[in-house]
Amino acid sequence: MKYGPFNALLFCLMTLSLSAQEKRTGPVIADFGSVWKVENPDFKTNTTSEFKVVFDIYDSPDSPDEMNKSIETAARFLNMHAQSGVPTAKLKVALVVHNRASKDIINTEAYRKRFGVANPNGLLVASLLEADVQVILCGQSSNSRGFPKEDLIPGTQIALSAMTAILQLQQEGYQLIKF
Repeated sequence: MKYGPFNALLFCLMTLSLSAQEKRTGPVIADFGSVWKVENPDFKTNTTSEFKVVFDIYDSPDSPDEMNKSIETAARFLNMHAQSGVPTAKLKVALVVHNRASKDIINTEAYRKRFGVANPNGLLVASLLEADVQVILCGQSSNSRGFPKEDLIPGTQIALSAMTAILQLQQEGYQLIKF
């Protein structure tokens, strides 16, 4: 069967349409946090607002070589809003990490020693820290799970507890997002 010029044009337009609908990363986190573009949403994003969010990160995949998608949610949040016109200066993000997710923010050396593989979250967490995201480990989890400060990805903070960090951040105007 032969395809005429009309069919070729139709194919090209469909291909362009599909490629325009691909998820994209960036501009804040280049290698993680791909999101869909939403054209003309009915509920408009107020691009002049300050977006202060704290993500409660407490669970982790069973497999030590699998990335924690809950941590990647912060990258999606940043990229989605920056792609939609919210200035990055208006995006304030914190991760409070505890429980099973505590392992996901330790450095590669400590992770490899404990789990036999490189930390699949290492580059993601480093990218978030570079983007001024606060990464805060629960001090109770740090002690109970045996992750001292020297084992953490550089830039990670330790709080008294996850409860304390979340409460203080909320008092500073951060909104809690649980995913």
